[in-house]
Amino acid sequence: MKLFLVFTAFLVMFAAHLTLAAEEKSEPLKSELTKLEPPIVKTHIPTLVETVRFSGDLRLCGEKIPFTDPEIRERLEKEMMLAVWNRPQVMLWLKRAHRWFPHIESVLKQEKLPLDLKYLPIVESALLSYGESPKGAVGYWQFIQSTGKRYGLRIDSKVDERRNMFRATQAACRYLKDLYSQFGSYLLAMSAYNMGENGLGKAMARQDTRDFFSLYLPLETQRYILKMVAVKLIMSNPEKYGFHLEPQDLYPVFTFSEIKLSPESAVPLSMIAKACEISFKTIKDYNPQLRGYYLGKGTTTLLVPEGKHKGFQKKFVPLYKTLLKKQLPSEKYHVVRSGESLSAIARKYHISLYKLQKLNKLSKRHVIHPGDKLCVR
Repeated sequence: MKLFLVFTAFLVMFAAHLTLAAEEKSEPLKSELTKLEPPIVKTHIPTLVETVRFSGDLRLCGEKIPFTDPEIRERLEKEMMLAVWNRPQVMLWLKRAHRWFPHIESVLKQEKLPLDLKYLPIVESALLSYGESPKGAVGYWQFIQSTGKRYGLRIDSKVDERRNMFRATQAACRYLKDLYSQFGSYLLAMSAYNMGENGLGKAMARQDTRDFFSLYLPLETQRYILKMVAVKLIMSNPEKYGFHLEPQDLYPVFTFSEIKLSPESAVPLSMIAKACEISFKTIKDYNPQLRGYYLGKGTTTLLVPEGKHKGFQKKFVPLYKTLLKKQLPSEKYHVVRSGESLSAIARKYHISLYKLQKLNKLSKRHVIHPGDKLCVR
């Protein structure tokens, strides 16, 4: 019996020795593996419940948002949850904002307007130039044609400056300043921007109130301001809502050089691109206000990638001279009169409608206006 106990004790000690030796040998290996493992990055993505726990003093353009009111809180929660849930869209907002906000903020500061207005083109167009609403609002700031023209934007068959970030931002700022002067509140000014100043003025008069949150307005306009609040909350603190972007994740700030042209006749954009040593697509991307394939006569400033303006005139002049030589010297023109159509003008000069459109580089959708000069031969 004693012999059995001694033998058992020996086995236990021997097993313990082997285990300790194995652990000692594995320690360096564990240490090396730990060094090779990538660091664990902990990012918190809040639940929808967490995203609508508001606190503090919420303001938009300096005006208080009374989110403690149950009805207003419900509406704001809806906009927050819809926005945060669409995570790819918010990611694109953040990336595009890095490209465009420096330019928008610069104009807002010059015009002495609240910087919160930079969130308006996010709500309007997601910072895209080509957006168009069912009502015909176009561009970054979604101007309808009549309002755009009223604030100095060129909108015709050749150019639509609603798609130009710089020109449209300047026009939007002038419009918002006028609306603020009229209504005395940025919440009301933005409401008027959305639904029109006449419609808002009538609603205020009929309901006898100047408080946005007490007004019964079209549903789109009721949501509009709270969408702006939701965008501001997310964009001003994206990490809080689970959007952890590094500087390299953002789109670079839009930089450019300018070239000025004063052609006497239409110039192919492809020729301008060739002189800049860039693609036709790049010219269109940098100048989304240009329609079609030609730059019309008159003085125009175009944007090109930074540095591509160097040597432009030296390359462009011989190309342009060659173009002028190719044009027929016997060209004949017709000045459009009120009530005339393209088909009627074509019949008058005994040419086909197709040839008339081709001579003037017009699309099938082109609309002519009194005073337009058309080549008819």
